[in-house]
Amino acid sequence: MTGGPRKSMSLRKPAAQLLLLAALALIAVLVSVMVGAVSLSPGEVFSAIRGDGDPTAIVIVRQLRLPRAVVAALVGAALAASGATFQALLRNPLAEPYILGVSGGAAVGAMIAMVAGWSETVSRAVPFAAFIGAIGAILLVLRIAASAGQALDTRVLLLGGVVVGAFFNAVILLVLTLTDAESFRSAIFWIMGGFAGATWSTAGVLLLWFVPGLLLLLALGRSLDLMSIGEDTALYLGTRVEQVKLIAYISASLLTAAAVSVSGVIGFVGLVVPHVIRRVWGGGFRFLIPASALLGAAFLTGADALARTAAAPMELPVGVITAFVGVPFFVWLLRRRPG
Repeated sequence: MTGGPRKSMSLRKPAAQLLLLAALALIAVLVSVMVGAVSLSPGEVFSAIRGDGDPTAIVIVRQLRLPRAVVAALVGAALAASGATFQALLRNPLAEPYILGVSGGAAVGAMIAMVAGWSETVSRAVPFAAFIGAIGAILLVLRIAASAGQALDTRVLLLGGVVVGAFFNAVILLVLTLTDAESFRSAIFWIMGGFAGATWSTAGVLLLWFVPGLLLLLALGRSLDLMSIGEDTALYLGTRVEQVKLIAYISASLLTAAAVSVSGVIGFVGLVVPHVIRRVWGGGFRFLIPASALLGAAFLTGADALARTAAAPMELPVGVITAFVGVPFFVWLLRRRPG
């Protein structure tokens, strides 16, 4: 008789925590829409969303700030969920979404589009080229890992990612050396990350990759929990270890590729956020992945709002904000609770 209520309480606790994080993400989106060169009250924001009130406020909210906040939230969620997955897959607490060379491939693709002048003729050229570059990096890392044997050895995967990332970084430096001043400036700002060009169309394209990718990672939560104990144990308990590793790697990498293609390289979200969830609430990957996604959405949306307002009218790169916030906070976490 006592098993039922206890089980019910144990189920309600993670659900309450996820609801709290979802509320935090929504508050971050609301605050992001409110602040800027023209400050808006919550009532004005909701009226503008409905299409009522001041026409200028409607344009600001519906065409500029709200799509930007939504894209920032989706990118933050994708990076944080990917970071939690890579930390599980590689069994490395310092793993993050860019560790396997995805960001380097995306940056090379974006720079080629900028230097070639494609961005002047096709508005989506840079995000598309960045995504193709990221996909190329994913395939290259998989090819290197496959050449070491049929089993997907996570150590080889990690080393392959580091090598591929180093190669693409060299290509980036070569392109920057040979490019003109205007393209150089555009490339540097893209690398530092931002959401200045975010639109509803951008959010829609990102959702096409975000939803299936996140659902796949959520479905792998139990298997990742078992694999964190040990691959032999997970295999004994019925987990298809190699299949899980491959699906987890591809899903997390595609989420990262989609995020980087629309935002540039924004660090520390995928590294810090999963650690915050672990330190505050603990829990297995069935909880950690959705919780990280929600907190990542809140964190990056808030960082973007700060990037727009901290040095107004100039806009700071979002990657700078996440680094300034993420580094000291991560050090504080490590000092507060070692281990």
